[in-house]
Amino acid sequence: MQVTLEMIKEAQRNLEGVIRKTELSKSYSLSQATGMNIYLKTENRQNTNSFKLRGAYNKIANLTDEERKRGVIASSAGNHAQGVAFAAKAFGINATICMPETAPKTKVESTKSYGANVVLHGLVYDDCYQKAVEIQRETGATFVHPFNDPYVIAGQGTIGLEILEGLKDVDAVVVPIGGGGIISGIAIAMKEIKPDVKIIGVQAEVIASTRASLDAGKIVTLPGVKSLADGISVKTPGDLTFEIIKKYVDDVVTVSEEEIEDAIYRLLQKSKLVVEGAGATTVAAVINGKVNMPGKNVVCVVTGGNIDPMVLANIIQKKNS
Repeated sequence: MQVTLEMIKEAQRNLEGVIRKTELSKSYSLSQATGMNIYLKTENRQNTNSFKLRGAYNKIANLTDEERKRGVIASSAGNHAQGVAFAAKAFGINATICMPETAPKTKVESTKSYGANVVLHGLVYDDCYQKAVEIQRETGATFVHPFNDPYVIAGQGTIGLEILEGLKDVDAVVVPIGGGGIISGIAIAMKEIKPDVKIIGVQAEVIASTRASLDAGKIVTLPGVKSLADGISVKTPGDLTFEIIKKYVDDVVTVSEEEIEDAIYRLLQKSKLVVEGAGATTVAAVINGKVNMPGKNVVCVVTGGNIDPMVLANIIQKKNS
């Protein structure tokens, strides 16, 4: 199934009254620092504190009655887990979520709070994905993939529609890439309506699987490395998302662990935003000149705010020592 603009508009109708239309606000400190007009799309203030609710809810909204009876299963580093658990509870169906053993405790506890059964397995997303596939075979539950699914991609694409509603003269949008679901949805939504808009992806340098795949001209799998940006620590891009990225995305850049850390601290200090590593990668990219479009209107999608409080405390202590 191909993801279309009409599918994304249908997802927007499905999400009416479920999600927040998150704020799109100009950051004067970032604009001054970069020479661009930087706007923040604050999905860290979304319900479940992450954009992932959009795709998960849209997927579950499109299940048949028979599929809902069998329940759902998902694998996630944390944010998709909460989105699936939230949506499953809303539809009154059972949910099992496989998460890495390294997932922040806050994400694990939040997922459980929505009534989902949590199974901890492995170190990175790809490890718990294999466990979820195993359980799915045993139970017959419907698998809700975190990125390589047309309905999930369409749900995430609603962010693109909201950006265009709030900033018609947007020149570029900077989006984190893990498996590629959010950038795929945003790219289709925005390029179909405004073809000249630039879509730029950002990955953690230590596990930049999409960047490596683009360079190789085919999907490659990298060793599983734990980044501060745990939400985008994905070893292998999706085949569906990779094709969309090749077609619609203008560039994919990378940021270092130190740059991500600095961006988390800057967002907290200057914008009073609590942002997790994955969500801060877009700001890291513009601060460090990875995206350089002087005088242009650039939107950084801040994808989530579910950072481990201990990690945040350590960053604050380090920056103030």
